Amino acid sequence: MKEMWDKRYSAEDYAYGTEPNDFFAEQLAKIKSGSILLPAEGEGRNAVYAARMGWDVHAFDLSREGKSKAQKLAETHQVNIQYQIAECSEISFRKGTFDAIGLVYAHFPPDKKSMYHKQLDQYLKSGGIVILEGFSKSHPEVSKSNEKPMGPPNPAMLFSLDEIKKDFNNYEIIDLKEEQVALNEGEYHVGMGAVIRFVGRKK
Repeated sequence: MKEMWDKRYSAEDYAYGTEPNDFFAEQLAKIKSGSILLPAEGEGRNAVYAARMGWDVHAFDLSREGKSKAQKLAETHQVNIQYQIAECSEISFRKGTFDAIGLVYAHFPPDKKSMYHKQLDQYLKSGGIVILEGFSKSHPEVSKSNEKPMGPPNPAMLFSLDEIKKDFNNYEIIDLKEEQVALNEGEYHVGMGAVIRFVGRKK
């Protein structure tokens, strides 16, 4: 996986653009700025946006090329982000460190997905917010007519509403829905997608 992402992010252009994900930006604007963790952050579009909005940003990703692009984007906008090259099992923060966690197309291996969600939950303060957008189980059917494929090739990495409810069962659900959206994010998120969108507050 690391090699695939390094190859994708080594191009001059940003694979998913430099603007934040619409749902992430919309939801972030509703909460008071503080500290935020962004797993699987890639080239940094959401991390840099959060930093521009006054957040103390920590991010991580497998890809060295992703980190390089993220730092370049941060320099362009004259903001600072803390960015580790690591997978989820390799990171460690004190319990209750963050006010928010942003999971934007953070599709983990199916045998580790729930475990990683539980691990990340430990780093969130009580009352903290999770913002998640990712492709749903129905995405492959919805996206058939797109010019380029979007999302993980393994359908087991996709999300369902029941999975989200189970993995985040200690959260007050502020928003949870599956819907079809027209994506226009860089080169690799273009066309119709079926997504799960979730906002939850940790009890």
